[in-house]
Amino acid sequence: MVETIKPKKVNPHAAEIKAATRKTAKPLLYIGIISIIMLLAGLTSAYIVRADNGNWLVFHLPDIAIISTCILVTSSLTLLMAQMAIKKNNIKLTSLGLFLTLVLGIAFFYTQVEAWKQLTVQGIYFVGKYANASGSFLYFIALLHMIHMSGGIIALVVSLTKSLLKKYSSSDYLGIELTAIYWHFLDLLWVYLFLFLYFYR
Repeated sequence: MVETIKPKKVNPHAAEIKAATRKTAKPLLYIGIISIIMLLAGLTSAYIVRADNGNWLVFHLPDIAIISTCILVTSSLTLLMAQMAIKKNNIKLTSLGLFLTLVLGIAFFYTQVEAWKQLTVQGIYFVGKYANASGSFLYFIALLHMIHMSGGIIALVVSLTKSLLKKYSSSDYLGIELTAIYWHFLDLLWVYLFLFLYFYR
C-alpha cells in the first residue's frame, strides 16, 4: 500500500500578515525609543534640580567608564559592518559583525559592573546608610540604561541565530535593521549620559 503525503495547508493571508508586520515594526520601535528618551530626559532633569538643592556629593567617574564608552561606540561600528554586509548578501560577514557586536555588548556590561565597584571604593553607594542622592541618581540612570541594553542583547542573539541559519538576505533583513536601529540608539543614549554625568557631577 502506497502512503500518500498530504500537502501542507498554506495560509492564504500569510503574505498579508507578513507585510503588515513589516509596516508596523519600525513605528512601534520608534514609539518605544521615544518613551525611553522621555524617561531618561525626565531623570536627567530631576538630577539637575536635585543637585541645585544642596547636600550633593561630588564624585568622579571611574576611568573604566571611558573604556566602557569606547567599547559601545565600537560595537555600533561592527553592527554597521553587519548591516552593510547583508545588503551585499555576505552572510558570513553579517554573522561575524553580529557576533562581534554581541561580544562587545557583553564586554560593556562587564565594564559597567567594574565601574560600579570602583564607585563604591569612592564611597558612592546606591542605597543604604552612607548613600547620597548623587550616587543614587547615578546608579539608577546607569541601571535603566543597562536594562534597555538587555533588550538589545536579546535582539542581537536572535539576529545572530537567524543569520547563522541563513534566514536573512539582501531582500529580507528587517530583523537586523530593527536590531541596528535600537542598538545605535542605545549607543548614542549612553554617549549622552556619559557626557552628562562627566560634566555635571
